[in-house]
Amino acid sequence: MIQLSDRLLTMEESATIAMSRKSRELKSQGKDVISLSLGEPDFNTPQFIKDAATEAMNNNFTKYMPVPGYDDLRESISKKFKRDNNLNYGTDQIVVSTGAKQSIANIVLTLINPGDEVIIPAPFWVSYIEIVKVAGGIPVIVNAGIEKDFKISGEDLTNAITPKTKLMIFSTPCNPTGSVYSKKELRELANSIKQHPSLIVMCDEIYEHINFEGKHESLAQFADVYEQVVTVNGVSKAWAMTGWRLGYIGAPKSIAAACTKVQGQFTSGTCSITQKAAIAAMEANPDVLKEMISAFKQRRTLVLNALSEIPGIKTNHPGGAFYVFPDCSAYFGKSHGGYTIRNASDLCLYLLEESLVALVTGDAFGDPNCFRISYAASEETLIEAMRRIKQALSKLN
Repeated sequence: MIQLSDRLLTMEESATIAMSRKSRELKSQGKDVISLSLGEPDFNTPQFIKDAATEAMNNNFTKYMPVPGYDDLRESISKKFKRDNNLNYGTDQIVVSTGAKQSIANIVLTLINPGDEVIIPAPFWVSYIEIVKVAGGIPVIVNAGIEKDFKISGEDLTNAITPKTKLMIFSTPCNPTGSVYSKKELRELANSIKQHPSLIVMCDEIYEHINFEGKHESLAQFADVYEQVVTVNGVSKAWAMTGWRLGYIGAPKSIAAACTKVQGQFTSGTCSITQKAAIAAMEANPDVLKEMISAFKQRRTLVLNALSEIPGIKTNHPGGAFYVFPDCSAYFGKSHGGYTIRNASDLCLYLLEESLVALVTGDAFGDPNCFRISYAASEETLIEAMRRIKQALSKLN
């Protein structure tokens, strides 16, 4: 009998991937499932980026590449950081990886020893916890409910820090809530961070450009914590390049060098064609994204308006990304057709069976009172999905 490792046996499957798989299984049975479970833009990669990839292939950029990324790509990322975020990262502070998820794993494996504590505000992206556990770290969850717009304060952070705290991981705009930290709120966090010089903070900014609140704000902009911050980003969300797999970090030189060392023993450099295509994305004016961002903003309004018509559902007003994270706890204890709703997981299974709409339970994101709706879908699809959800919930009593 094959004996699997303990680290694998304690690892949870990604809830978003699991729900997506279940949706595909139902569709293969001929059922009309609407999946709002995956965080994937429903737009195509811009043509100028695809053209850059074609040119790279025609010019035979098909060989092994430097582990931290091509020099010209890292130079383009450095300029992007300065242009969009007013952050000064030299090329030796930038590491390109096979998706932002690998960037995050590199950081955690670089910094965390068994027993180190990692502060993670909840709700959080599903993979943060599991990556920390693989490294032997101890996730320390700091809850931030809907009444706080799902954001922690500087005081919350200070209260969570112990002598064992090594790292904090959070995102803005946030997956799954869409919450966006303002400059004032980030400054408050920075005031706490600077009191603990050994604390490193990983700020996941993958949804940077899908921001309905105005200018995106980065934690690393504050000079007094700059050396304590690792900024994570990538091309998947804003540039609709999920399948291209490219993420990157801006970090203190020692952390960047360490991430390069780790990556060199796992995947080496990211796909050469993807890297050349990413240069086109990094050098493009972000204004080309306005049409997509406007579409997402309209869809947000559509979904929020539909949810406001459903009794018992509470929402915040997400400022970015393409998610809504409603509180559905008013339905706990209700039942219909053999289903009794005890938590958000039960509700999501009920909605999948009763309305054929696939959502993701908030349990996976650290909040069992909520579920996540991805509105990366056409307005027609969203209107039908919300109609089905409203009808199914009306049957619970």
